[in-house]
Amino acid sequence: MAGELKIGLQGEAVTRVTEDNTALAYGSGGAKVFATPAMIGLMEKAALSSVDPLLEPGQITVGIRVDVEHLAATPVGMEVVARSELVEIDGKRLVFRVEARDEQELIGRGTHERFIVNQERFLSRTAAKLKTTSKSV
Repeated sequence: MAGELKIGLQGEAVTRVTEDNTALAYGSGGAKVFATPAMIGLMEKAALSSVDPLLEPGQITVGIRVDVEHLAATPVGMEVVARSELVEIDGKRLVFRVEARDEQELIGRGTHERFIVNQERFLSRTAAKLKTTSKSV
């Protein structure tokens, strides 16, 4: 694992709420407001942006857990900023505190965990699922 990964490392990701990332578009609700899955994705992107550039060649991180509250709705047209802070390193497991804010208030907060993996092995194991699935069908 790269030595530059340290508690306190921060990341950020920004998006604008459009028709494409609303609850209605995601099928996660009936309103044209920022979708919870879109908010979670933005939080993951913030966490990823802070650590992935510091990993050793051939390593990536994969999301393994998300525990967040979606506190307030954000209408189409507003900007949303997600921020992350690395709060725990346990071997290859990384724990982040995450939050998202629109232009007026805190809209979401929680924790997100990522795991450092070897990209080639991870993709190889994933591709092997297709081979086993096609044989059993």
